[in-house]
Amino acid sequence: MNLITTLILAAGTLLATNSSLAPATVNKTESTVTWKAEKVTGKHWGYVPISDAQLDVASGKITGGSFEMDMTNLTVEDLTDPKSKGNLTNHLKSDDFFSVEKFNKSTFKIKEAKTANGTDYTISGDLTIKGTTQPVSFPAKVSVSGKELTATGEITFDRTKFDIKYRSSNFFEDLADKAIYDEVKLEVKLVATI
Repeated sequence: MNLITTLILAAGTLLATNSSLAPATVNKTESTVTWKAEKVTGKHWGYVPISDAQLDVASGKITGGSFEMDMTNLTVEDLTDPKSKGNLTNHLKSDDFFSVEKFNKSTFKIKEAKTANGTDYTISGDLTIKGTTQPVSFPAKVSVSGKELTATGEITFDRTKFDIKYRSSNFFEDLADKAIYDEVKLEVKLVATI
């Protein structure tokens, strides 16, 4: 009898533990990734659609997750002239930058999510671009309203570590005002139902 009772209690504990761990459903329409890059003479920005995403949540706190970006639908938003906008968009998709024909997806996978208060996080994980994976870490904010969880953060990465060296002053000399800075930012917003 004691053995049966012990087994029942153990099973109940296991079920209770598992019930607190659940993948959140990410709303890909409301979630966004905004890219930002700068050069000596100015800057550009645009969007990269999220094609897949999930967040692992336990007791209202993020414990893991990942998201995938559709590089084929990368956009440029700061230019209004159709020709200039199209030229830059196509150039970003070329082998000078993201080689979209070969690498149509970029991903980020959370390896660790640290928080002391459930709101302010330090997220660490693997960013994969052009088939190359590099570790990144960044601060993030998480808010919960009812059953909706919103996570925001800014990933900053060195593009040259992903074999994107076009007009980088660290690899080419005498670029002067044609140089493009190596630092690229991704502003991420994930909206999920928990």
